[in-house]
Amino acid sequence: MLPIYEKIRRIAEIEFSDIVEDTVFVQDTFRVLFSDRSYLDIWFSWKRRERYSYHWERRHIDGKIYRHDNIPHGKWKHVTTFPKHFHNGSESPEDVKVSKISEDAEEALREILVWARGMLKQSA
Repeated sequence: MLPIYEKIRRIAEIEFSDIVEDTVFVQDTFRVLFSDRSYLDIWFSWKRRERYSYHWERRHIDGKIYRHDNIPHGKWKHVTTFPKHFHNGSESPEDVKVSKISEDAEEALREILVWARGMLKQSA
């Protein structure tokens, strides 16, 4: 397991214990399990350490997905932060937006979890 996963595990479990039920490592992905049964999958490339994906899976709850990633899919070249981009609710082109999360993995996780906390409190 990459050392960054241990750092982000501590951040999720300690700093966000009000919304995080558990964390697990599934194959090459770190999973944060939320109190509403949704989850955030966090992936860092083993080959190219700068490649990442933070995918919040909510399709089984409300049909939505949210994902910040920097995989350089050509179809997202119109996004000004390309290759960084944000899937805001779905995979549809109209829902792919600018991603402003930090390049630092720990800070990016905090930004995403603060946002998720707000979204979870709104839906409660």
